[in-house]
Amino acid sequence: MLKENFIQYLEDSIQDNWDLPALSDYKGSTYYYKDVGRKISRIHIMFEQCDVKKGDKIALLGKNSANWAMTYLAIVTYGAVAVPILPDFHPDDMHHIINHSDSVILFVDDPIWENLDEANMPQLRAIISLSDYRVLIEGNRERVQAMFDNLNQLYEEKYGKDGLEKDQFSVEKISNKEVGALNYTSGTTGFSKGVMLPLNSLAANIRFANENMPLKAGDNMVSFLPLAHTYGCAFQFLWPFSLGCHIHFLTRTPSPKVITSAFKEIKPTLVIAVPLILEKIYKKQILPTIQKTTVKVLMNVPLVDKAIYKKIYNKLFEAFGGNFHEVVIGGAPLNPDVEKFLRKIRFPYSVGYGMTECGPLISYANWDKTKYSSSGKLVDTLELRIDSDDPYNEVGEIMVRGENVMYGYYKNEEDTNQSIDQEGWLHTGDLGITDSDQFIFIRGRSKSVIVGPSGENIYPEEIESKVNNMPYVQESLVIDHENKLVALVYPDYDLADQEGINEERKLQEVMDQTRKEINEQLPKFKQITRIKLHPTEFEKTPKKSIRRYLYTLE
Repeated sequence: MLKENFIQYLEDSIQDNWDLPALSDYKGSTYYYKDVGRKISRIHIMFEQCDVKKGDKIALLGKNSANWAMTYLAIVTYGAVAVPILPDFHPDDMHHIINHSDSVILFVDDPIWENLDEANMPQLRAIISLSDYRVLIEGNRERVQAMFDNLNQLYEEKYGKDGLEKDQFSVEKISNKEVGALNYTSGTTGFSKGVMLPLNSLAANIRFANENMPLKAGDNMVSFLPLAHTYGCAFQFLWPFSLGCHIHFLTRTPSPKVITSAFKEIKPTLVIAVPLILEKIYKKQILPTIQKTTVKVLMNVPLVDKAIYKKIYNKLFEAFGGNFHEVVIGGAPLNPDVEKFLRKIRFPYSVGYGMTECGPLISYANWDKTKYSSSGKLVDTLELRIDSDDPYNEVGEIMVRGENVMYGYYKNEEDTNQSIDQEGWLHTGDLGITDSDQFIFIRGRSKSVIVGPSGENIYPEEIESKVNNMPYVQESLVIDHENKLVALVYPDYDLADQEGINEERKLQEVMDQTRKEINEQLPKFKQITRIKLHPTEFEKTPKKSIRRYLYTLE
């Protein structure tokens, strides 16, 4: 157990940064750290009146917002357990998670509430709007509405007419051993699993980031990754909040256009992102430029090539606001061609690795210390084991043990025992190797490995990275069909239309040529036998990983 206490991180930050801006809804309201402290105190009174006990589960269901964040902070500092639920889950999954988690209260965005049915969540004492904290539904035996009507009076009785002041703010001390969050993974089969994260895991993530990543009080951060996922919650919210940063929540759907606009306006000090953002900028803006014949020629001229790279660097730097130390990429593998180009222009990026079960961080290294194609260096609160006879050269399952690791899956002993062995090693399901410095090099997911005709291990992600860089390809998925590799491709229909490729037959001919070009770069056992056009985007997890299990050929 760490000596650094998670709840103490939050309490200290609110007191130390009382008069600084804390949370803003993009194009909306701003709350200072003192406002957050007062909101937490009001919600604590609410919990007391609703007879919420320490350890009770409270569900949070909504898009990123200041109210979502303040409610989460109120839950964990009360000693209850936050149950963040991704807003893009199907309503049936939402009902299931709320019931499975034994949640007693649900905070929910109004638009999401319209698609839910309180009859399917009979154990809830109250359902409360995240937009204005009004009571939407109260249980049959509850008097929640009456309590809410008297909340101002109760708050005034406790803190006086002027409200809570800095020297009055404090929260109960809670041990790191207590469960702080119950995060339901997106999963790849059936209903998702509830990951029991102790406060110790959250503290370990904050502690490491404080010691290894450049942020300070008053710095700006943009939060657009889903807060219900540990990556966005830990690194776009909890950690910067613990330092006194000003966090701006994109309360709308984070399209590339919205994100780019927010970066330019807010100018974040650090950018936390997923590969998809960089890959889209590279493919849509950079690749078309450097593939022009004249540019290709000039890039072979000494000094001129450096000027071209500098111009591209500046354009990319400004796309992220022009004021950041580093772009930290996580959640999925970065396309190798994109990474090669970023290194060539000396762009300050780094790739981290984690999973929900570690809250999420497993490895990271600063941009000037990281190694090409690695996912960073193992954090100092974990041990690493590669399940192979030669972990430096032979791919094996990545296993970790230490302070970051979950307690297990809620009410699911069987899956817990499959994931955490008797020695405490968490089996990540990811495959990779390491080096003498404990950098991690991921090669693929154990569940997605395809065994070739002669027993070769084929990692489809490696082939997909090549397919995705080809013209007219939005995204791809390589699958095994009757012992042959087939690439499902969702085309860039807009670009194809612009260039007159407006018939499926013509587009298929282009893809057939693409297949030949890719196969020239691959050994025979990795070559694609055909490309099949896929009419829509592939369904993805919140980390933007394709749900592979959904796609097969009949």
